[in-house]
Amino acid sequence: MASQVLVVEDDDKIAAPLVRTLEREGYEVRRLAEGTPALAALAETRVDLLLLDLGLPDVDGLDVCRRAREQGYLGGIIILTARDGELDRVVGLDVGADDYLAKPFGLAELLARARALLRRSGGAASETAAAPAPSQSADAPATDGLRVDVQARRIWVGDTELAATTKEFDVLAMLDASRGAVVSREQLISGVWDENWYGSTKMLDTTMGRVRQKLEEADAPVRITTVRGVGFRLEDAPDA
Repeated sequence: MASQVLVVEDDDKIAAPLVRTLEREGYEVRRLAEGTPALAALAETRVDLLLLDLGLPDVDGLDVCRRAREQGYLGGIIILTARDGELDRVVGLDVGADDYLAKPFGLAELLARARALLRRSGGAASETAAAPAPSQSADAPATDGLRVDVQARRIWVGDTELAATTKEFDVLAMLDASRGAVVSREQLISGVWDENWYGSTKMLDTTMGRVRQKLEEADAPVRITTVRGVGFRLEDAPDA
């Protein structure tokens, strides 16, 4: 099934060639010019990737990004904007964006980043229907701990599934694969954002902050420790 891409861009000169290029690549593309109907589309239809302009006529794109995550959208979000300041980039990542491209951007670069994001999400990141937790074998003891299912791309704390964006899942999966050991910032950036990322390394800190918050809210018996100047370590909480 073709990946579903939603382009939210009010400038026809940018949106038209972008939509044509995506369609030639085999994506199913829908284009909207305002943020409010985009939020409705995310809630009502499958969207694997959102390409989001910040300068929309009805609502700021950063607010669209934040509200999309709040209403449960887990697909990829790439912000497209004329705002190239460091603060705007960090704020965009902090409210849930996965990537950031400043205008004017090359279509080849955008396609590379889109492919990387969709590849990591399996092309169906917006499908969030509830499903039962992985079953325990008869001889295996029940656990209330953190379980990261890499093949299914799902996270469990006990019997409760933890919702996570593509980048949040990848960060936690890398830490969990080396639980108790330090994973360097360079390893995380290379493994999660890969060779198509050329932006600020602060996106790692904002993503890590969201992962920590979600683990805390779920009362997960683990903690992420920062090792200054090196990286991060996922370890069992002392009272677990």
